[in-house]
Amino acid sequence: MDHLVDADHRSRPDTDPGSLGRADCRILSAFHARGRDPRVASAARVLSRAGEHGVLWLAAGLAGAVVDGGRRGAWLRGTALTAGAHLVSMGVKRVVRRPRPAHVEPLVRTVGRHSFPSSHATSAAAAAVSYGALGAYAIPPLAAAMCASRLVVGVHYPSDVAAGAALGVLAACLGAGWMRRGGTHA
Repeated sequence: MDHLVDADHRSRPDTDPGSLGRADCRILSAFHARGRDPRVASAARVLSRAGEHGVLWLAAGLAGAVVDGGRRGAWLRGTALTAGAHLVSMGVKRVVRRPRPAHVEPLVRTVGRHSFPSSHATSAAAAAVSYGALGAYAIPPLAAAMCASRLVVGVHYPSDVAAGAALGVLAACLGAGWMRRGGTHA
């Protein structure tokens, strides 16, 4: 078991003497400092809770399917892509096993102890691309706010959020053809 602890320790930017690790910590600290404003902290906490397990994005996709019956199938496939991206990020997280930041006090509790990639960012980015393609233009800015909130609450390094967002975008782009396929019926 000690080899896992050692591996976890080496993958933490706050123990990385390189400039990339230091930059990760500095950027996180700067975002986390914004959480001293109670309004910012409150908004970040709300986003964190809403994004847990991709619930916000799954609910948005299902709502889109209900409201936009003509493209119900596309909305449901976009929702499936978002859920799938989230599940993939959870699998990657279990393999990489990077611990959460230790140099800042988190503003929220987390379900898991591993940090890379951010599953919140993965599902947010997948939803932004999938639902944005369907005309839900409010989703991309909300997804960006979700990504930033992970830094404000102090539970992810910027590289975790960037990797999660990239994974979400990749999943949505790879599934874009499938999402559009099937005409206008579910």
